[in-house]
This record gives sequence, structure tokens and C-alpha cells, in this order.
Amino acid sequence: MTDITKTITDIASGVANGALGASVPRRSLLKGTAGILATGMFPAVHAQEKITLRYLGTAVNQDKSIGDKFEKDTGIKIQYVAVTTDDVTKRAVTAPNSFDLIDTEYFSLKKIVPTGNLKGIDVKRIKNADKITPLFTTGTVAGKAVGDQGTAPKKVIYLEGEKSKVFAKSPTQFMSLIPTVYNADTLGIRPDLIKRPINSWAELLNPEFKGKAAILNIPSIGIMDAAMVVEAMGLYKYPDKGNMTKAEIDLTIKTLIEAKKAGQFRALWKDFNESVNLMASGEVVIQSMWSPAVTAVRTKGIACNFQPLKEGYRAWAAGFGLPATLSGRKLDGAYEFINWFLDGWAGAYLNRQGYYSAVLDTAKSKMEAYEWAYWMEGKAATQDIKSPNGDVLAKVGQIRDGGSYEARMGGIACWNAVMDENNYMVQKWNEFVAA
Repeated sequence: MTDITKTITDIASGVANGALGASVPRRSLLKGTAGILATGMFPAVHAQEKITLRYLGTAVNQDKSIGDKFEKDTGIKIQYVAVTTDDVTKRAVTAPNSFDLIDTEYFSLKKIVPTGNLKGIDVKRIKNADKITPLFTTGTVAGKAVGDQGTAPKKVIYLEGEKSKVFAKSPTQFMSLIPTVYNADTLGIRPDLIKRPINSWAELLNPEFKGKAAILNIPSIGIMDAAMVVEAMGLYKYPDKGNMTKAEIDLTIKTLIEAKKAGQFRALWKDFNESVNLMASGEVVIQSMWSPAVTAVRTKGIACNFQPLKEGYRAWAAGFGLPATLSGRKLDGAYEFINWFLDGWAGAYLNRQGYYSAVLDTAKSKMEAYEWAYWMEGKAATQDIKSPNGDVLAKVGQIRDGGSYEARMGGIACWNAVMDENNYMVQKWNEFVAA
């Protein structure tokens, strides 16, 4: 017991026993003691009560404004631990005690869940669990099934129990991850430099753009983009682009190597900022791209489109998971953060960056009607559309690339995935990079 705590205890004990006499009113003294505690004059006491949650993930959701807002609302501090997508998975598999909350992509679950390092999330403790978009739970948008090649969330979102190492084939009380953000990716283009319609993935390897094309150099994602191109060119139709055979991997990589040797690619990018700079400079006019990167180019006043393509989109999704060892007040704090995250403020914040939130109703309640109409309904902006930082992203009259939520998320062709032949695929991808 600290000296400060002992002093307060002695005073309270004295009051209770009447030892301080009638000269000091009991209620006044106790109120005074409570007041001293409330002022925070005793940091040693309060430091023991404060929870800090170590939040492991990529930088996508790790926004300082979200952490600050959560701490302001709840008193719980978020400590961001930012690593690459691959390192998130590695830590979950090898060091589950190094974090209190994990934000990872659904495709990584096939590596993590069998280790038993994730605790099934009890949906009875998630206030808005029943409002999570059915894209995750049933694989539908507006009642229609979307493409589920690859690791569609509906395949891996439910566990058989809290301590299960196996995915459930139908809904249960326990989820592997509670979804945070998701999107459907396509090609980014410079319309001012191309000056003609672009409507197919095949354009990425069109010799017209020799030396001015780029592809994403993250093997498990880049090969999915390549497969979209191969199909669009009419070379081959994959039964499942997210789980290729060795022969299919060979065909896909052979196509990429031939294009690379012909000088098609200006760059193979790994870093978000690299993709932005390639596009903004005009060195590249067509490339694999992420929606926020297109937004970043636009904030520089440079024309850039996230181009809808007739073959559809490659989708991705991330979610919050809990380490199996988490317990007590930290576990309660993690549930509090997840509930807060789904309550609308964070969802609206991320929607304004071009992502999609897991619970649409609560995010809508925190957005202006004109913002919702632009971001989610595919309607022309009636006011300038701004990012959370105040940057103008779209002027009055502009329409969001890809249109409405239903048009875009309903146009999914495949999902990011980890293949059964992942090791072989990475080996072949490295041959492409070295070619």
C-alpha cells in the first residue's frame, strides 16, 4: 500500500470510528477525500486503473484520431503496433502474447486459427453484431450473392467454439474476427494521360502502356490481379483464382514474365506512398491501386480514377481478433473497443477515406446526408466532399468511382487469399520479380 493510499484509508477509518471527533462533519470529510482523489493528485492510484491495449495491425486503421477519440470517450488508451501484413500473421502465430487486439485480413485466418492463438469472439457481447453487413455473414449484397473465389469472409468468420481451431460451416455464437473495414480494389488510371475509356483488366498488359504500367509486389495479392488480367485476356478461366494449382500458377507467372521482359512495367510497387508517387508523377498511367492511394493523388490536384472494370473487383476485408490468452480487465477493454468501433464514429471516419464500414447504419448516423449520398449511394456531390483532415476529395457534381456501395461491393469477382500452394506461388512470384 502506498503512503498516499494509507493516509486516505486512515482518514476514512477515523471518520467511521468517530475518532476525529464531532468538530469535523463526517460527510464533509468523505466528500473532501473523494474530491482529492477525483483531482488526480494521486497518479500512482490512477495508473493502476488505466488500461492500455496493444493494437497490432497494419497502418490502415491505425489512425491517431481514432485512438485519441476512443481514449477521450472511454479512458482506455490504444498503443498502436504497426507492422506489415505478413508480419501481423507471423506475430499472431509465433508471439500471441505480444498484443491485446489484432487487426488482420480474413485471408490470414487459415494460417492463424489452426494454431489456437485466437479466442472466438462472443457475439453476445457485441452490441451491433446483428447489424454487421451480410457481405460477411452470408456473402450477399442487397440480397444477391457476390463472387466468393479466394478467402471470402463468410467461409472463415465463424468458429465452432471460443477455443476452436476449426472454422464453422454455419453461423455460431463465436466469430473469428469482427469486421472493421473492407473494399473492392481495381486498377488506378490517369485519365488525363490515357484519354480513352478503360473498362478491362486486360489493359494492364496492353502494349500501348509499355513502360508506364505497374503491378503490386505483394505475392498473394499481386497474383490475384495478374489472374484477373489473364482471364480478361481470354488466356484461361480459373476455377478459383484464390487457390490455384501449380500449373495455373506457372501459366500466370509466365504471362507476367513475358510482359516484364517486353518492358511493360515501370515498377513493381510494395509501398502505398510509392504507388501514389508513381501515379502523381505521371511515370505510371495504369497500375494495381488501392482506393486511398487514388484519393491521395487527387488531393494533390491530379486527375486519378479508381476504374470500374467489366470483369469485377478483387475484394479484401480486415477485422479485429482477440488473442486466446487475453483475460480480465484487458479482455473487457478489448470488447469495449470493438463495440465502440462499431458504434458509428470510427465507421463514418473511415467511410470518408473511401473504405467501407462493417455496420452501415451506425456510420450513416454520424455522417451528413450529402456525404452518405456521395460515398454510399453513388450520387453526385451536392457539396464539396472532404476527407477527415479537411482535404477536398471531390467537387460539387462529381460521382464516386465505382458508383454506389451496391454496385461496387456487388461486383466482387474474388477475394484476397492464401493458396494451398502458397509456398510454390511465392517461389514463382520471386522468379517474376527477378526476371
